[in-house]
Amino acid sequence: MAQPVNFDNAATTFPKPPEVYAAVSYALEKQGGNPGRGGHPLSMAAGEAVYAARETVGNFFGAQPENVIFTSNCTHALNLAIQGVARRGGHFIISDLEHNSVARPVEALARAGKITYSVAHVYPEDARTVESFRSLITSRTQAMVFTLASNVTGQVLPWRALAKLCRERGICCIGDGAQVCGILPVALEDGFHILCTAGHKGLYGAPGTGLLMTDGSVKIRPLMQGGTGSTSLDLSQPDFLPDALESGTVNTIGAASMRAGIRFLQRLGLERIHAYESGLCRRLQAGLERIPGAVIYRDPAASYVPLLSFNLAQRQPEQVAELLSMQGYCLRAGYHCAALAHTSLGTRDGTVRFAPSVFNRESEVDGLVEQLKKIAGN
Repeated sequence: MAQPVNFDNAATTFPKPPEVYAAVSYALEKQGGNPGRGGHPLSMAAGEAVYAARETVGNFFGAQPENVIFTSNCTHALNLAIQGVARRGGHFIISDLEHNSVARPVEALARAGKITYSVAHVYPEDARTVESFRSLITSRTQAMVFTLASNVTGQVLPWRALAKLCRERGICCIGDGAQVCGILPVALEDGFHILCTAGHKGLYGAPGTGLLMTDGSVKIRPLMQGGTGSTSLDLSQPDFLPDALESGTVNTIGAASMRAGIRFLQRLGLERIHAYESGLCRRLQAGLERIPGAVIYRDPAASYVPLLSFNLAQRQPEQVAELLSMQGYCLRAGYHCAALAHTSLGTRDGTVRFAPSVFNRESEVDGLVEQLKKIAGN
């Protein structure tokens, strides 16, 4: 059987660059000690690999190495940020395009009576979106948490303007960069207090990797306490980063994979990657526009990352994805773990999502269009 064509890169990029596979293999074979847990050569080698990854991540996103926190995924990072900064009686503002990794922890805090929250509508026009957030600010507003780009439609939010608004009003700014990091240039200096992202998506790292990066100005309470390799005689969790937020053994292999993935991005250049992947989306959109009844969830007034959601008339999204899968095309269908976004879009049955990577080819998109024509009966 031929290798499936992965158009579900918004969930996890695959394949990975050769240097990522090499870094994972090297870490397994040569850096297999426990980082920060000993002075012997194996521990030291692992510790050096982890620190090198912190430096690479920090340089890429404008964070100090000690303020780079390795997590198991973006959801882990967002929970750490949201629950770590929440204070009883506080008020949060999120957008109506949020992934459940933002919406659910905020909702859980609200149900527990710890905070209240409001949902800002995202418009195609950036100025209206900023005003939507601004109008919800109260004297108790403690944090704004928002995706930099929707994982359902790919719409880019005006994150720099929203971060500036937070800074002006003394509000903690937490960004979910899962669909932007590795595609568009983003950094802490854009105004974020905390920036979270996945390692296994646009950064081309191994599955089970994520990042929390902070400017160090906001106190984040740890969700876990335990071994850190530092202050081991003290039963209190260390209060310095990264140790305060990294209990247990750090994923050396995952950290090495993210370092290799970022170096791959730096070699190719984000602008080149974005242009190529956006071209693949335009190619699919042009094909869909020739299929009667196809619905494309994009607005000419908005900006998008290389991700496109669509539906075919008279076909359920899951049915379309299943038929495509039988032909070797991997696309995600359904709700994409984003209940708020589908409520906002009015997509009661969900959508089919196309998310290419730099490793996809135009001929693969053309093949996908031909299959969609057959599915639509044209």
